[in-house]
Amino acid sequence: MNRTLLLVLCDFLLLNLLALTRWEQAEPPPLAKISAPAAAAAQSSQGQDLVDTMKLSLEDERTAREALSQRLQSSDRSLATLQSERTDLAGKLESTQKASEELARRVAAASEDATVSKARLAQTQRELDEKRRQADEQAKQLTALNEQQAEARQRIEGLAVAVKVAEQEKLLLRETADTLKTQVVAERQERIRVQETTTQLAQGVGQLAEQSTSLTKEIRDNRPVNANTLFSDFLANRVQTSFTAFRKTYFSPIDRVKDARTVLITDGKAIYALLHIDDTPLNLGEKAENWERLTATFNKGGYKASAREISFLAVDPRVVAIPVSQEEATALGVKVYQTALDPFKFPEAVLISSGGAGYGEVPFKLEPTNASYVRMDNRLVRRLFGDFSPSRGDLVLSKTGEILGIMVNNEYCAVIDNFLPAQTLALGNALAETATAPKLQNLNRRWRALPSRMQ
Repeated sequence: MNRTLLLVLCDFLLLNLLALTRWEQAEPPPLAKISAPAAAAAQSSQGQDLVDTMKLSLEDERTAREALSQRLQSSDRSLATLQSERTDLAGKLESTQKASEELARRVAAASEDATVSKARLAQTQRELDEKRRQADEQAKQLTALNEQQAEARQRIEGLAVAVKVAEQEKLLLRETADTLKTQVVAERQERIRVQETTTQLAQGVGQLAEQSTSLTKEIRDNRPVNANTLFSDFLANRVQTSFTAFRKTYFSPIDRVKDARTVLITDGKAIYALLHIDDTPLNLGEKAENWERLTATFNKGGYKASAREISFLAVDPRVVAIPVSQEEATALGVKVYQTALDPFKFPEAVLISSGGAGYGEVPFKLEPTNASYVRMDNRLVRRLFGDFSPSRGDLVLSKTGEILGIMVNNEYCAVIDNFLPAQTLALGNALAETATAPKLQNLNRRWRALPSRMQ
C-alpha cells in the first residue's frame, strides 16, 4: 500500500477517536477528602492540564493536518504527475499500438512480398528447369542432327558410288545394246538366207520337201532363243512348291516350312520338279535326324497336288527331284521342260535366280575332272535391271530353251541329263515308318566326298 495513503488513514482514525471521546463523562479517580479550597484549586489545576493537553493535541493535529495537507498536495502533484505520465503512457501506448499495427501491416506486407517472392522464385526455378530441359533436348536434337548429317553424308557418298556404278551399267547396257543390234542384223540376214533357201527348196523337186522340212527344223534347233523370251516362259510356267517338316526333340518339337518356285522337267520318261536341297526344310550341314513327317505340295492357278516321294539325285546329293504324274502336270497347266540333249552347243547359258527374281546370260566352261558339272563365270551377270552373282538353287537354261542344270554352289552347275536317285524318302506320315537319319548321313558323306571347290 502507498505510504502517504497509510499516514492519511492513521491521522483520520486518530481524529475520529478524539472527536468521539466524551471527555465530560470521564470519572476522575477517587481522591481523599480535602478542603474545599484545596479541591477547587485541584480541580482548576486539572482543567488547566486538560486544556493544555487539548491545546497540544490540537497543535499536533494542526501540524499533522498541515503535514497531511502538504502530503495531499504532494500526492495531488504526484497524482497529476502520474496522470500526466498515464496520459503520456496512453499516448505512447496508442503510438506504440499504431506503430505495432503499422509494423503488423508491414510484416503482413513483407510476408505477402515474401510469399510472392517465393512464388516468383519457384516460378523462376521452374522456368530455369524448363530452360535446362529445353537445352538438353536441343543438345539431343543437335546430336541427332549431327548423326543425321553424318548419315546423309554417307548416303551422299553411297549415291555418288551408285551413280558411278549406274554410269558403268549404262555403258555396259549400251555395249549390250550394240551387241544385240549386231545380233539382230545377223539374225535378220540369217532369216533372209533361210527364207531364200526355203523358197529355193520349195521350188525344187517334190522329193526335196522332206529334206527342206528337216533342214528348217535343224536351223531352228541351232538358233539361240532370246533370254527375255526364256525368262517370260519361265515366269508363265513356274510352279509354287511348299514344304513342311516335323520332328520331336527333348525340348520342343521342330516344325519347318519352306516355299520355292521351280518348273517341271522331263527326260522323255518321267516328269519331275527340280530343286536345290536348300529349298526344302532339310539341310546336309546339320546333324542327321529322324524326321516324322515331310510333305511337298504343288500349287498353280488354284490347283494343288501333293507329292508322294522325294529323291536326291546321284549326280549331286544336293539336287532334289520330286516325281509328278502326267495327270498332275496337265492339271497344273504348265509347260514341261526337256533336259538338254546337247547342253554344250552354246558357250553361254541363261541363269534364272531365286525362282524368278532375276535373270541374265552367263558364260560357262566344262569341268575337265568331272563331266557332270560345268563351271559358271561367277562374276556379275549382265541383265536388264542390274547385276547379280550366281548362287545355289539358280536354274540354268541352255540357249535353246532346255534345262541345262541347277547351281549347287556359287560357282558350279550340276548338269541334269538323268534322274537316277541316290536316296529316296517317302512323303507324308509314311515317313515315320522309315529312319531318315541313315539316308541323310549317306547324302552328307557323298557331299563331303566332293572336291572342296564343288561343295
